[in-house]
This record gives sequence, structure tokens and C-alpha cells, in this order.
Amino acid sequence: MSQQREYVLRPIQPGDNESVARIIRQVMAEFGAVGEGYSIMDPEVDAMYEAYNNRRSNFFVVERKGEILGCGGIGPLAEGDKDTCELKKMYFLPELRGLGWGKRLANHCLDNARQLGYRRCYLETVGRMHRANQLYLHLGFQQLDKALGHTGHSSCETYYALEL
Repeated sequence: MSQQREYVLRPIQPGDNESVARIIRQVMAEFGAVGEGYSIMDPEVDAMYEAYNNRRSNFFVVERKGEILGCGGIGPLAEGDKDTCELKKMYFLPELRGLGWGKRLANHCLDNARQLGYRRCYLETVGRMHRANQLYLHLGFQQLDKALGHTGHSSCETYYALEL
């Protein structure tokens, strides 16, 4: 348990942008999710604090001894209904994986989504991110046959939604 106390889950701050962008790019490259149609190409990657600093979004980081090791957040689903948010850019460096932080951060984001008045959470991913897919199913997400909204992530082939 003392090891868990070394970690901090907190809202993103302006000075975190560079570290968060590095994590997103590193993890997406690790899973071959690079190029058009993946969120690695989103303009917000280099300015996550600014992109999520509004009344309908929140973004969080997990750090250990001042080093950011993971991130994720929620925001409105692009071209979706007002009741649907998207779980966005949840990525962890290898040293954070397997410690329960995926579940903890996802639940934190889902609780935050409920507080913001969302009634459904959507996400998209790739099938080769096996552990992430297992986590989403464990949390109660239901797999969908097609994408919702218009995220621009046409290379993702796995879609989920959860009623909040």
C-alpha cells in the first residue's frame, strides 16, 4: 500500500502539456496507432490543458515523484448528443500498467462525467490494446457495431458505450 501512496491522481496543469504529449505519442507508437485516423494526429495533443480546461471537460494525470506516467479524461463527444461524453486519451507508460491505475482513472473520469451531467460515455480504441479492452468490458462498457459522433479517428475499429 505504501507504493500506491507514491502516486498522485490530479487534474492536468498547464506545465504538463509536454509530458502528456510525449506519453500519448509513445504509447500510440508502441501499439502501432500512428498516422491519419488515430488520435495521435489530433491538434489538441500538444495543448491538452487548454483543450480540456472548460466546463464540459476534464483531464487528469497520474504522477509518481513528480513524473507523469499516465493520463486520461472526458469531454463532449464530437458531433454527439449533449448527454454523451467521450473517454479520451487514456494512456499509461509501461511502468504504470498492471497496478490498478487504469481502473482507478477510468472510474474517476466516469464519476466526473456524471457530475458534469453526462448520461452516457463513449470511447474508441484498437483491438490490439488487449488490456485496455478487457478493462472497458470489466467496467461495464458494451461493445458497439459502429462509431458514434465524428471524432476523426477512422482508424479505430473498436467502439464502446456505457450508460452512466
